[in-house]
Amino acid sequence: MAPMKTMKASAKVMTKGALAEALAGEHEMKKTACAKIIDSLAEIATKEVKSAGKFVIPGVCMIKTRVKPARKAGKKMAFGKEVMVKAQPAKTVVKAFPVSTLKKSI
Repeated sequence: MAPMKTMKASAKVMTKGALAEALAGEHEMKKTACAKIIDSLAEIATKEVKSAGKFVIPGVCMIKTRVKPARKAGKKMAFGKEVMVKAQPAKTVVKAFPVSTLKKSI
């Protein structure tokens, strides 16, 4: 099997403050107002995902919930060895998917 490619270490992730500053500069608003808008977007997204199970930020991503089924205790093969696994209850996980236009642009 071919080794996996590593990500570039030089690319830094944009922080909330940097995002607020970029929005403020583009729309001639104060940075604090933009930060409050970002906070309210996060609150609205959380509320909608909890109630509807799905939230879409147009042009960016879709956030969905998925129910993972319960797992029984038992033996499983892992890397050629038999491993005992514990039982786990069913749980709801949150997943984010990029919108197709974003996927095509990258």
